[in-house]
Amino acid sequence: MTLEEALELRNGKRLVLTNGVFDLLHAGHVQYLAEARALGDLLIVGVNSDDSVRRLNKGPERPLNSAEDRVAVLEALRAVDGAVVFAEDTPIELIGRLKPEIHVKGGDYQKEQLPETEVVEAYGGQVVILPFLTGRSTTDLVRRMKPS
Repeated sequence: MTLEEALELRNGKRLVLTNGVFDLLHAGHVQYLAEARALGDLLIVGVNSDDSVRRLNKGPERPLNSAEDRVAVLEALRAVDGAVVFAEDTPIELIGRLKPEIHVKGGDYQKEQLPETEVVEAYGGQVVILPFLTGRSTTDLVRRMKPS
């Protein structure tokens, strides 16, 4: 989905935005996305581009799946209304364009440490931190797949 398509889809609905790599989807992601979607009328997921994933130091083999494939998998989930790839290291530009009522991040973040919090709150939006499903992590999955 393009940014323009996301803006058109919004059409007055209460927008929830989250973002991340979403390289290998697992139960933690599915629960997180369902909880995020429940906060509004529409859930858009900002997906880090392949280059931005490499800059995040997720590991030399990451991303395992291309941004196009990650978007296709996310958009197949019932909770996700659309996914937009962004090239920057943070979703600040995407947030500035979409202006979601709610920006959601996972429990490994603190609201005060997110660079996007200031942007979201400046236009009256809210940042919500959702808890993770314990023991679920793409990085852990990748580590377990490697021979010891």
